[in-house]
Order: sequence, then structure tokens, then C-alpha cells
Amino acid sequence: MSKKIVIMGAGESGTGTAILARKKGFEVFLTDNGKIKDKYRKELKKYDIPYEEGKHTESKILEADLVVKSPGIPETAPMIKKLRELGIHIISEIEFAGRYNKAKTICITGSNGKTTTTMLIYFMLQKAGYNVGLAGNVGRSFSLQVAEENFDWYVIELSSFQLDGMYDFKADIAILLNITTDHLDRYEYKMQNYIDSKFKIIQNQTDKEYFIYDKDDPIICKEIKKRKINSVCLPFAWEDPIGNGAGTEGENITINWNKNTFTMSIFDIAIQGKHNCYNSMAAGLSGMVLKIRNEKIRESLTDFRGVEHRLERFIKVHGIEFINDSKATNINATWYALESIHHPIVWIVGGKDKGNDYSELKDLVSEKVKAIVCLGLDNRKIIKAYKNVVPEIVETKSMKDAVRSAYYLAKDNDIVLLSPSCASFDLFENYEDRGRQFKEAVREL
Repeated sequence: MSKKIVIMGAGESGTGTAILARKKGFEVFLTDNGKIKDKYRKELKKYDIPYEEGKHTESKILEADLVVKSPGIPETAPMIKKLRELGIHIISEIEFAGRYNKAKTICITGSNGKTTTTMLIYFMLQKAGYNVGLAGNVGRSFSLQVAEENFDWYVIELSSFQLDGMYDFKADIAILLNITTDHLDRYEYKMQNYIDSKFKIIQNQTDKEYFIYDKDDPIICKEIKKRKINSVCLPFAWEDPIGNGAGTEGENITINWNKNTFTMSIFDIAIQGKHNCYNSMAAGLSGMVLKIRNEKIRESLTDFRGVEHRLERFIKVHGIEFINDSKATNINATWYALESIHHPIVWIVGGKDKGNDYSELKDLVSEKVKAIVCLGLDNRKIIKAYKNVVPEIVETKSMKDAVRSAYYLAKDNDIVLLSPSCASFDLFENYEDRGRQFKEAVREL
């Protein structure tokens, strides 16, 4: 008798899971509380997968032997609580796909820099001739690729929400870039819960696997001292590397692995900024572990062009430069953005707050920001934090108004920076939608 699997959420990951489950002989039912996009509906019909949209039918969901839920559905959702009470196992798409995956995996997590580092490693492996797939928060559904492709390696970006639903999954190379305050609304406002989630990246690893991490991150270093880590540890830091790992020597980054050394100037790295040096060190370390030739690592770090919506220098209008950093959904990401800009800034900020402490940016804002344009349904925290720091603060409720307001507040050689520090769900579908609307509004000026 086939097992019943219920998939909650019909986006990229949910639809891919449904297809893989169908191919593996499960009795599949997919449910989505919202409207399913046409491209996913077509896929479900093609594979004859029963589904519903606009509701969650409790009786059908509670029949499940196994539930795979979208990372966007919180543990506090009434249906999830009910499933937990009944002892029905709930896992993530990555965990489900991992049960059938035969390829090796490089898994990347962190509060910031995940997408850039993931794309950089994927770019490097492609350049080196690897048969490689891209999955997780970027690329196509991991499940769909396991169902339909035959890759030797996957580079997988993992959010804490995806890691929460992972139990038996094991990364061959695990990368932890940093841990800063983020998503605390999903973790009972307890930082340790969020830290524990991030450290699931190394669960089940043995001394045959690798753990690449930021030695300069105080939270990571404190946590490592509390844990028994079985994997081969490879740190990167802003200092001379001692033994295996990566670091900086003067104006160069240096990577040591198994008596091999790689060195290149930080000024030759395509994506500039201290945070991108860290990302490049993490990527370079993974390349060294895979025995990719130094020339290919160098080419990759030199040629990579960055990620859309992440500090994307977009266009100049009448001497004013517009930068799209819509992917900055927390305070630390915005800190990197502000720190890397050396002209007066008109800052577009706001959205769905995730427990932000805006005081962490106060010094940088005081030094660099000439005006703030709030873009969100509730801007009280932002206004309270900066009303005595920045002379001009305006509120807007649409991207067009925000861009227009910022344009009028800026002068020649100023920067208009969209770096929201918040999730996008109050006014936009997601951060990509927010970034695209920003670029469209700028083009219309």
C-alpha cells in the first residue's frame, strides 16, 4: 500500500516535491492556501497530481503519513500545530529530496551573503567543468532536479526555515557564513533558537565531510566551543591563515589546503567590499577542497558578476545613482550596504519588521544618510529610531512614491539606496518583486 504524502505550498519547492513523490510511488495531495501560479498548475495537471488552492482542507491533510511544508509556513500555523499533536512527521523539501539524491552537496547558509556565495560556487564548478545543479533558495526545485536530472554535484542555498525541517540530510561541504539577528519573529524572539537552526547545516557530518565557517563571527566561534564537531573544520578570517583555511595577508587573500596555497589580490575580485572578500574566501575554500585548479578559482573570482537585487548598481539619473539592494531583508545586510557607499545616501527602508534593532545602524546612518524614505505599512519603529539622527524622513506606501520622493531629496553625486532591512510581504510578493518594481519606477523618472 502506497504512503500518503501531503505537500503544503504549491510554489517551486512544493510542485517539485509533488512530482518527485509521484515518481517514487506516493499517494500525493498538494494544498495551497493561496492561488497557484499557472506554470505550477500546468505541471501538476501534467503529472495528474490532485491539488487544491485557496484553502487547506483539514480532513485531507490529517490523513497524511508524511507532510512536506513550504518554508514560508510558520510552526505557529494552526494546521502545523494539529499535525504535530497527532505525531505526523513534517519535513522540508530539501530533506525529502535528500532521501533520493545520489549526488554530492555543497550547502550554504548564513544570515547574509548566502545567495552571492552560492551563485559564486556554482559559477566556479561550472567553469571547472563539473556536472552541477543549483538548488534551494535559488535555481530550480531540488526535488524536481532529483526527479529529472542526473547531476554529480548540487550547490544548495539553505535558509534557517529549510534547515528546521531537515533531520537525516547531510552536507558533503557545509558553509556557515555568519550569524546575526534575523527572523526572530519565527524563533520565539530567542536568539539561541535561531543559532541552533543555522548549526543544523553540519548535522550528521563525519570526519569525511567539511565545515567551512567565519572565524571572525563571534556568535559562530562561541557556539563551536559548545559543540562536538566531527567534520574537517576550515575557517576563514581577516587575518593571516594558520594551517588549513583562508585569510588575508596585506592586500591579498590566501587559501591553504593540504599543502596547496592559492593567493590573489583583493582588488582583483570582481565583487568588491569586505563582505564579498569573506564570501570569496568561503567559495575559494570549497574549490580547493574539490581540487579545482588555482587558475579556475582565480578566473571564477575575477569574472563573477554578482547577484540581482544585492547591491546592484542599477542606473544614474541626472547624476544620482540608484542602487537596488532589495535582498537586504535584515539589519546586518543593510549595514554592509551603508558601509560600502562613500557618497551621501537617500535611504529607502521599511517593510515587514522581523524584530529589528535599528540602533545597530545609528552611527552609520548618522554619518552617511542625508534623508530617509520609509516604504511600509507600519514605519513607527524606523521613525522613532532615526527622528533625531536624520534631518528629513518621509513616509510612502508605494514604490513609485518612494522612488519619486527619494529622487527629489537627492542631488548630483548622491546615492538613492533601496536597502529595506525588512521582509517584503506587507506591500510586495517577495524581495524580487520589490527590486523589480524599484527598477521600473526609476526607469519612469
